[in-house]
Amino acid sequence: MEPGPDQSAPGLGLPARSKNMFESADRVLKRIHPAYLVIFSYLSAALIGMALLSLPQASTGEPVSPLDALFTSTSAICVTGLIVVDTGSQFTIFGKMVILILIQMGGLGVMTFSVFLFLFLGRKIGTRERWIINETFTAAPTGDIKNLIKLIFVFTFIMEVAGALVLSFVFLSNGMASGEAAFSGIFHSVSAFCNAGFSFFSSSFIAYRENIILNVAVMLLIIIGGIGFPVIYEVTERIRRRGQSGRKLISLHTRMVLSSTVVLILSGAVILFLFEGGAAFRSLSGKGRLLTSLFQSVTTRTAGFNTIDIPSLKPAALMILIMLMFVGASPGSCGGGIKTTALAVFAGIVKSRIKGMRYDSFARRTIPEEITSRVFSIFILAVLTVSIGLLLLLLTQEPGDTEFFYLAYLFEAVSAFATVGLSMGVTSAMTWAGKIIIILMMLTGRVGLLTIAYVLTRKKRKVTYKYAEEKVMIG
Repeated sequence: MEPGPDQSAPGLGLPARSKNMFESADRVLKRIHPAYLVIFSYLSAALIGMALLSLPQASTGEPVSPLDALFTSTSAICVTGLIVVDTGSQFTIFGKMVILILIQMGGLGVMTFSVFLFLFLGRKIGTRERWIINETFTAAPTGDIKNLIKLIFVFTFIMEVAGALVLSFVFLSNGMASGEAAFSGIFHSVSAFCNAGFSFFSSSFIAYRENIILNVAVMLLIIIGGIGFPVIYEVTERIRRRGQSGRKLISLHTRMVLSSTVVLILSGAVILFLFEGGAAFRSLSGKGRLLTSLFQSVTTRTAGFNTIDIPSLKPAALMILIMLMFVGASPGSCGGGIKTTALAVFAGIVKSRIKGMRYDSFARRTIPEEITSRVFSIFILAVLTVSIGLLLLLLTQEPGDTEFFYLAYLFEAVSAFATVGLSMGVTSAMTWAGKIIIILMMLTGRVGLLTIAYVLTRKKRKVTYKYAEEKVMIG
């Protein structure tokens, strides 16, 4: 029996009109290409966030302009952290809550929330949604989408609550009122785990750079949020099945992620310590230098927090940060960049070619040709995107008083594309054209690689012929 106008749909607790609305939306979504669906979801969330942040209730003073509201909303949904207005002083509790929700949705993926809603309503997951979830969160296709989504949300909740408790304690012990400390702890915990880099403090965590508890808590949240849910899923499964026979070996994906993460963090920290130990870090204690080097190496890859004034660093150190930002986090995580596995595969290719091996390998495993092709394509497209973005920024911005004009905007372009959020201080002074360029780069960095991955891996028409070979000089 169909529920009447005032009746609820069985098992859903929703009026029939609401049920019909969801069914209509479902039919519309089924007609949309999965890649476009991802882009559409992020654009829609950014525009909704812009509308909410433009409201008078969202600002402590005059409402922010629509462009600044769109910039902030896009930065939040793309978990970037670049800002044109100060988050802590410009926005009210309502505005901060909007940003917090956007960060949470962007960190886990807008489509992940859509799939969760479908599961909550008892609806079946379509092929498109399964494709998106598999491409985003698994190294190999899985049919157990329900348990995967459950793990993602439960694990995220546990980590963010634990982080919020620790950070609230730190803020409270440093003289912050209890209510403010609790909200700050929640906000910064979500921002750290989602690798967003948004902060209530205008100088980020510079005031806490020698606080061991805060540094360790934030770094752990960033690392765990950045290694990717495929790795988390595999590790939790191994822990759950500890002691059982027939356990599988750790997958190549997990080994790549863990090894490259450790190498990048340690090498970045050592280089920063050596480059800036007698310069920007000179006034810090030994503990402060060590913590700052480690913290900045961790957060630079995609989180965007800082415990040192970025413009005070030497050009050589800034280039190291740019390279770390470009690599970014790992696949299936809250972060951006070309991903740690792409770097690991690229390193494996180079090693194999140097040894004269016919097939590319990593850790005694042959890397499929489609993966190596994708790595090269993503790397080239990422460099091209950053180059075009940088060129447009240089054309539309005034040099001003920036000592390293070119380096500052290269830093900004990579930070936007890799959804990091670090800046050399030029973001807020950008023209409207510069802000739009950064908005597009943030969106591209967050959703573009998913689209590229689909385009590169979808089934192509089989070519059964080959043209005649002819050599060319390349050096």
